[in-house]
Amino acid sequence: MISEALMNRINDAKVVAGFSVEKVEHAVPLCRALLAGGISVIELTLRTDAGLAAVKEISTHVPGILLGVGTILTPEQARAVQEAGAHFGVAPGLNVEVVRAADDVGLPFAPGIATPSELETALSLGCRWVKLFPAESLGGLGYLKAMAAPYTHLGVKYFPLGGINADNMIDYLARSDVPAVGGSWIVKPDLVRDGKWFEITARAADVVQRLSR
Repeated sequence: MISEALMNRINDAKVVAGFSVEKVEHAVPLCRALLAGGISVIELTLRTDAGLAAVKEISTHVPGILLGVGTILTPEQARAVQEAGAHFGVAPGLNVEVVRAADDVGLPFAPGIATPSELETALSLGCRWVKLFPAESLGGLGYLKAMAAPYTHLGVKYFPLGGINADNMIDYLARSDVPAVGGSWIVKPDLVRDGKWFEITARAADVVQRLSR
């Protein structure tokens, strides 16, 4: 459900900036601010009324962004974001109908999993890239190591999100089965609300610098 080329871009990025926007007009300058700081992959969540329109704006006006869309909870949303220009989708949980809808329209998709049983369901649907959520609340790296062990030979890739930050991201990324982590700490809502794009660029640049150490 995800091409090698797409996975390589995500792996190269290491950190996926996750956020939602309350106003459509914030989407493009926000993504340009992230790009200026060196972050080129995002997960824009569908948690506000502006979400879908923001996807269209980013797809049209910020071609340098690898556009992921999160909180896809229904088959209709999977189809809508693919039509709007999303490059991939993710969800906090595992909904079989959403996975099938994403597959039907050719949207690379990472369902959310928290247990071995959920992982096996995802595997049965053809998923080899899954979102581990909420990663830290589940037990963090210790939990991931224990849960992933029986499935190592299947080549599963994990996208941890939830409690990840600048201090622990490197530990997650040290694992060969974690191509990238979710960086929900990078985009602070108040900075977006106040249009402080230079500060968002600085926060993105700090993450990139930490990754290069």
